[in-house]
Amino acid sequence: MLRLWTLLVAVLMFLLILHFLKLSQSCKAYPPGPLRLPFIGNVWKIGSTFSQDMLIKLAKQYGNIYSLWLGSMPVVVVSGFEGVKEVLIKHSEDFVDRPVSPVITLLVKNKGIILSNGHNWKQQRKFGLVTMRKLGLGKKGVEHQIQEEAHELVEILARAKGQPLDPSLHIKNSVSNVVSALAFGHRFSVDDKEFIMLIDIIDKLINYPGTFFNYLAEIFPQVMQYLPGPHKKMLANAEIARSFARKEIEKHKEYQAMHDPQDFIDFYLLQMEKSKNDLSSTYNEENLAQDIFDFFIAGTETSATALQWALLLMANHPDIQQKVQKEMDDVFGSSHLLSYQDRKRLPYTSAVIHETLRAHYVLLAGIHRQSVKDVNIFGLLIPKGTAVVPDLRSVLLDPKQWETPQKFNPNHFLDKDGNFVEREAFLPFGAGARVCLGKELANIELFIFFTSLLRALTFQLQEGVKELSKEPIVATSVRPRPYKLCAIPRCHA
Repeated sequence: MLRLWTLLVAVLMFLLILHFLKLSQSCKAYPPGPLRLPFIGNVWKIGSTFSQDMLIKLAKQYGNIYSLWLGSMPVVVVSGFEGVKEVLIKHSEDFVDRPVSPVITLLVKNKGIILSNGHNWKQQRKFGLVTMRKLGLGKKGVEHQIQEEAHELVEILARAKGQPLDPSLHIKNSVSNVVSALAFGHRFSVDDKEFIMLIDIIDKLINYPGTFFNYLAEIFPQVMQYLPGPHKKMLANAEIARSFARKEIEKHKEYQAMHDPQDFIDFYLLQMEKSKNDLSSTYNEENLAQDIFDFFIAGTETSATALQWALLLMANHPDIQQKVQKEMDDVFGSSHLLSYQDRKRLPYTSAVIHETLRAHYVLLAGIHRQSVKDVNIFGLLIPKGTAVVPDLRSVLLDPKQWETPQKFNPNHFLDKDGNFVEREAFLPFGAGARVCLGKELANIELFIFFTSLLRALTFQLQEGVKELSKEPIVATSVRPRPYKLCAIPRCHA
């Protein structure tokens, strides 16, 4: 009996060694990276080193182009400005696809804009861009809506009369209502229970991809589909969010403005009618619901988190806050209603906003791409069908591009004469064919919200607090830890 067990153990060891050798051989087709273990790949490494700078640290160890394995799925990470520029700009069309993983397939079914591919993506994205322009993106139409939300936010914070408050929920409500106005043509009351639930669901969905359960669902999809857990809750939440969009679609169908479309749903329903005899059309209600879902996912968390970081930094750096307020007072006084075009006359204010996005990038990394063919980058092969992560955080902190990358320093965007300077390595919205669809909207939002808040209020630390923590909560997003500050009304504002 002992001999039989010894033989079985020996056979098992032989098979494991054989499997390990096969894994090692398959890894040779990809850039170098951490030791790949059977079944789990590099999940052990990710779990043991997880932090906002995890990918940057791995790049220092394995090079600016390296491989990670999620089970049997290879993921190539590209770090630093030169590498990311090569992938996103010079080889934009070679990395235009999104990865098709088990979880993503279940989540979006190649619908919408953010995670879809091929003809569906091209048609939905083009329609999104055109419709955004029709709705006044970059013109006074959308600015007026943002100005209204910014004014409402100022009023809410001012009501605290200088008492310590946490601004995060108020900021999220305001930013979400900008998306609501564009998608649905109206805003929601901050007391609306369904709207509050939607914001909470969006928050959870954004941060799910960075969880351990997501890795398990990607590595062992056949097993995880039968087990309960956060992965099942994630899919249910996504369906609730789409159902919220479907209710609004039904309302619009009932009162359809065919001759005078007012919002994204109106324009989409009109396009569906125009394309009903086109066999190649992807315009349908499922895509519309997913498009709206994508707008909330992309347009709420990022802008809201950036504004939370901005207020934290202003409270921590009162000297910078005073310079911003002085510049606005000197140029415009207190009566002029600022528009996005006014940023050209406020170089220091613009530099502070850009530096906030640089120093505190709101995502763990850029959104995954996938190679559509074999691509050689700096002598390293990235095989066709490989998931690629452009590490945008590493670009925004690249010591070759920024004088003081780890320090909040608005001078990164100013020349010696105090003029605002665009920087090629400023890529918080990505670049190339998949550059963020809401980039222009986000820029308008951040400028109008930030200037409206600082013209009306001064943000101070509460008594007894020397500095608000810059140590973030890290998931898919990188957000500040909950904090409180005092919003003091400015006498002349």
